[in-house]
This record gives sequence, C-alpha cells and structure tokens, in this order.
Amino acid sequence: MESKVNEIADRPIKVGVLIEPGVLLMDVVGVQSVLGFSSGVELYHVGKTKELIRAWGGLPLAATTTYSECPQLDVLVAGAMAPQVYSDPQTIAFVQEQAMHEPYFIGICAGALLFGAAGLLQGKRATTNLQCIDRLSEFGCDVVEGGSVVEDGKLFTAGPATGGFEAALLVLSRLRGEHAAKLQELNVEYHPKAIFGVGTAELAGPELTEEVKVFGKGFFSQCV
Repeated sequence: MESKVNEIADRPIKVGVLIEPGVLLMDVVGVQSVLGFSSGVELYHVGKTKELIRAWGGLPLAATTTYSECPQLDVLVAGAMAPQVYSDPQTIAFVQEQAMHEPYFIGICAGALLFGAAGLLQGKRATTNLQCIDRLSEFGCDVVEGGSVVEDGKLFTAGPATGGFEAALLVLSRLRGEHAAKLQELNVEYHPKAIFGVGTAELAGPELTEEVKVFGKGFFSQCV
C-alpha cells in the first residue's frame, strides 16, 4: 500500500550524520547510501570540529560541518562512537538544540545511547545492539529487544549493520512517500541474506549471545 505520508516534497531534505571519534561506519553507511542516493537530499557530515578523527578500526575521517555551522536538520543520524562522545557536553547540546525543531532521529546500534543521554528516549520505545540493550532502561524508555527497527513518532532506533539501511528506508518513505523508498531499496539492491542465520540473540541462542556480550563489554560498558 502506498504510504500516505509525504512530508517534504517541495524542498531539499537536510540530513546530518554525526562524525565523531570511533564512529562505527557500518552503522551509518546504510543511511548515507539510501538517503545520499535520493534526489533532493543535502547531506551534512557533522562534528565538533573539522579536524581529522579516526573512525572505529582507524580509518581517517573528517566532518565537513561543525555543530555551530550546521543548519536546522530534517534528519539526524547517530551510530556507535567512542565512549567519551556519549557524555560530551557539546555533542549532547547539539542534539538537544536540533531536537527543538523536531527532526527525525535515526539511532543505530549504540547511537541510541547518545539520544538517551540527550533526554530523547524518555517514554519512547527504542532498541539498540545486544551488548547495549540492558543500558536502554536507564533512559526511561520502553526497551524492545531483537534489533529490528523500532519506530516511535520521529524516533527510529535499530541494531547495527542492516538497521541503518532499514531505518533510512522507513524515514525516506515518511518524508517522500513509499515509491521513493522502494526506488532506493532497489537502487542499493538491499536484500540481505544471512550466511549462518545467527544474526540476532534469539537466533543465535544463549551460549553464542553471551560470548558476543563479553566480547563487547569492555567498550560498551564505558558509554554514557
């Protein structure tokens, strides 16, 4: 059924992707791809400074727009980042300032924790990755396990990797209609096929899930 929602048809959609130390590229590349390929979209790669930072794994990156330069956004995207980012006063203030204009928020993986630190999850339904899922309740939200995209008003949260593509496609359908989203789903040929079929805690079972939680505990326990 064709979506009845088509919020922004007469001007460019302004999308901001947070680029801060330790950003996990798999969390944001799906959003970047889906929305970046869409016509009538302005992408802003936003950070505290335009200095070179290191993404997770050491890849050098730099923001192209600072917090102070960034315009009022229609969509703000956050993926997992280095632990210190989640408690950084300037980053939290930027998110809160953008929230005053009621944009769409896409929080992928531990990016949801940043929105929690900014007070945006209170009373909302939200999810994150399996290493962080126990942390979400600290922000007064209704925690949804499983990592699939959770939509609550203009807040979209999801697990890592495929979650970025799926959240972006849903947001695009709200902003430009279902046909525009279908066009980009085919354009990026989004049709994931799990190799081993263990991509969620439910599918993997308790033993493998616990092993993965231990693997990520040192990093994610420091966030917020």
